[in-house]
Amino acid sequence: MRSLDEKYPFLMKYFNRGINADKKNIAHCILFYGTDIQAQYDLALEIARMLNCTGDRTQACQCLNCKWIKENNHPAVLTISKVDNKPSDDNSKTVISIEQARMIKNDLLVTSDYHRVLIFCDKDKEGNVCGLNQQNFQADAANALLKTFEEPPSNTTFFFLTKDKSDMITTVVSRAQCFYVPSMKDEERDFSLVKDAMDGYLELERNEVLDFNDKILDIAKMVDGEEVFTQMQNYMSALLKSNLDNLSLKVKLISDIKAVETAKKEYRLNMNIQTIVETLSFKLIL
Repeated sequence: MRSLDEKYPFLMKYFNRGINADKKNIAHCILFYGTDIQAQYDLALEIARMLNCTGDRTQACQCLNCKWIKENNHPAVLTISKVDNKPSDDNSKTVISIEQARMIKNDLLVTSDYHRVLIFCDKDKEGNVCGLNQQNFQADAANALLKTFEEPPSNTTFFFLTKDKSDMITTVVSRAQCFYVPSMKDEERDFSLVKDAMDGYLELERNEVLDFNDKILDIAKMVDGEEVFTQMQNYMSALLKSNLDNLSLKVKLISDIKAVETAKKEYRLNMNIQTIVETLSFKLIL
């Protein structure tokens, strides 16, 4: 199994550099977004480990803090979800509640010898880590913590895990440093339906956009539109994985994946498929 340093060299180098700086130059609020929420969670835990390590800060370190965090049992590294770290009298089961927000604020008033890390996420019925959205992390609870996010106690870092930045309320996004975390899962993601249409799309000129539009629209008329958009994202993700060191291409592909996600959401709202594809095509072909 590849290490996080191998999977996410840019992110790991960035956080290593910040953590090892004289004044720990790392943001207080960090938002990870992308389809692989478990990878985001693993990254957040690894950064928490580096922040609290009393040894050599390598992934093999066996100091007490590192052991606790690897076992997900550190007293100052907490998962905040609709089922984790709730007050004893909090009966809410579907949201991160205002009662939790108040408890967090009160707990942070107590000084700590550790670097406190709070990882905000969702959980499914099986306990798997899932992404935050405006249903499970609603405005009332988020707004109750905005001042804390804005001016946290020293040695405190908040992580927010979500599939897309648009799933979070803007007041949280505006206070966070945002990082896209690409999925590194080994399973093959199918893009056979769109491969011919997508091959070389990054080199297309503006006057070729209508031809590209027609190809995607023809496919969308034959199969479910959401499947077409998913396969377009799979194609882009495959390109992204093979070009992680190309910063300009990486930025372009991340933007394109987000544009397709918007098209997918529009399709679910029963918008006209021809209008959706045409708008998307002009976004993709610069």
